[in-house]
Amino acid sequence: MPNAPFAPLALRSLAALALTAAMAAPALAQWQWIDNAGRKVYSDTAPPAGTPDKNILKRPAAAGPMSASPAHPPAPAAASPSAPGEAAAPLVPQAPGVDKELEARKKEAEAAEAAKKKQEAEKLARARAENCQRAKTAKTTLDSGQRLATTNAKGEREIMDDARRASEAQRLQQIIASDCGPLPQ
Repeated sequence: MPNAPFAPLALRSLAALALTAAMAAPALAQWQWIDNAGRKVYSDTAPPAGTPDKNILKRPAAAGPMSASPAHPPAPAAASPSAPGEAAAPLVPQAPGVDKELEARKKEAEAAEAAKKKQEAEKLARARAENCQRAKTAKTTLDSGQRLATTNAKGEREIMDDARRASEAQRLQQIIASDCGPLPQ
């Protein structure tokens, strides 16, 4: 049996693993909540009695709902160390200064979006006014009764006949109706 000398070593390793797992179990019993300053607090004791239930983010599995009075309530300044590199944002609003900053950014974004929409609306209104003016001028020329010539695909001039004049008048009337009236909603 060449493996016989190693059997006690395997038993010791297994025992060390079990001991380590047993010692790590209490570390899983952690509380996590947001204190009055808006910082996340991690502790092995329950949060202070005045902490609202909605601010408690994590409870130990055996704790259930928050007990009426915690065994060792932590002092707010001493027991609420916030990790310096903590990137997660708290679930509740932070200090009023941060809210004002956020509100200012929201207002800036809304103002920029409103200005962009207004600029687009003005551009559309200018294009509609130009189209309306061109269509009215063309309609006046068409209604004058004088001969009108157009250039065909070969580059030759053609005099507009009555059928073509009527279809052009109808097209211009549609442009005037759509671009000269109020903006459709």
